[in-house]
Amino acid sequence: MSLKLVIFACLVVVIAADASDVLELGDEDFDSKLADIDTALVMFYAPWCGHCKKLKPEFARASIDLIANDPPVSLVQVDCTEAGKDTCGKYSVSGYPTVKIFKSGELSTDYKGPREYAGIVKFMKSQVGPVSKPLASLSDTEKFLAVEEVAVIYFGGDSSLKEAFLKTADKIREKVRFAHVSDEAALKEYSFSEDIVLFRPKVMGNKFEPAVVKYEGAEDKSAVEKFITANYHGLAGHRDTDNAGDFISPLVVAYYSVDYKKNPKGTNYWRNRVLKVAQNFKNDFSFAVANNNDFAHEIEEFGLTYVSGDKPVVCARDAQGMKFIMQGEFSMDTFESFLKELKAGTLTAFIKSEPIPETQGNVIVAVGKTFDELVTNSGRDALVEFYAPWCGHCKKLTPIYDELGDDLADEDVDIIKIDATSNDVPTSYNVRGFPTFYWKPKDGSPISYEGGREKDDFINYIAEHSTEPLKGYSRAGKPNPVEL
Repeated sequence: MSLKLVIFACLVVVIAADASDVLELGDEDFDSKLADIDTALVMFYAPWCGHCKKLKPEFARASIDLIANDPPVSLVQVDCTEAGKDTCGKYSVSGYPTVKIFKSGELSTDYKGPREYAGIVKFMKSQVGPVSKPLASLSDTEKFLAVEEVAVIYFGGDSSLKEAFLKTADKIREKVRFAHVSDEAALKEYSFSEDIVLFRPKVMGNKFEPAVVKYEGAEDKSAVEKFITANYHGLAGHRDTDNAGDFISPLVVAYYSVDYKKNPKGTNYWRNRVLKVAQNFKNDFSFAVANNNDFAHEIEEFGLTYVSGDKPVVCARDAQGMKFIMQGEFSMDTFESFLKELKAGTLTAFIKSEPIPETQGNVIVAVGKTFDELVTNSGRDALVEFYAPWCGHCKKLTPIYDELGDDLADEDVDIIKIDATSNDVPTSYNVRGFPTFYWKPKDGSPISYEGGREKDDFINYIAEHSTEPLKGYSRAGKPNPVEL
């Protein structure tokens, strides 16, 4: 290839990467421009913000799809450090990026949808137009079903079932594409009348489950929603970063190079093998296929650093959140054996854990493998700190916590800490930030500690809540008199 062609190719790549229909607005034109836009998604950002830099390309890609939508959605950016300072102040922007939805220039609501291209597009399409798209003809119906996404359509005229359908659409329009059609040609072509029907994408078609599922339940919004939720992803759905929360444990996931855009045939080759086995365990587990690169961090939680090769790696969580890994190379026989053992409860769970400490101090160090022994089943009260080694607040707290351990060394209460970034934590402990504290009574369930972080705060709490009175402190946390 000549040098000129190389330069031209590079320029094409740069131009394609920069392609965007995002409007950059500031204090001078924000109000006037937004007043002429029916629906706008606005990102308030700072140029130095790492999260903003990550969101910007996703925002740019989404802008191209959404401006072409019917009706269109405009995507807007406002630099809060320069041209848009006053506008950001007007809308109480205190963190970056802050994303909000505007309708005809007026603030509608904070944006709480996904932060990735596909999720942004899907979420914002649901925010415009009717909750269910009216299809006027057979041609409209065919076009609606040609999109490679799940579709739920009501066939027929006005009825109480249609009313329940529309109420359901209004409730979950952000997740599902809804449409309704009464055209006689469409009803005849699809052989439905006064029916709610869920259509799965053609690319997900397989011989182990129907591509079209008709609702047979009552004329009730809750029942219709339950039907859609149960059938939306099918027997082994495509789990991505946008819909991961839809898949509930007990869950079995096959991780490999899932790509329905560039390699649907290769993706379905392995998915069909998962489906063939999974159909015999559909009442025991939920199943999914997922791209190994999209879920690299999740895979690491199972102790796997990288998924190599073409064949899937299978990981599972049971109803209690315990983790299990299928050993050996994927085949339908090994997959079936794994599911049988998982169902029977004969597999050993994987627990991410640091090495067990050889010695302990007055603050006991728990790890993944010893947590049950030291906390759950110890038969003693315990205050547990969940920390991260890099956490500044945790480091500041260390001498206070050490002193607490020393002061309560002779009490029937354990002062415990665990690095929650390097060790598995039971799901009954909701650790979302550091440090997080829980009080674990010896005969009770864990209780989130929301008190102060000084030593006296901890002592007062423990003295009040300990199963047996402390020897050195009253229930009010006052030191008991020392006997001479």
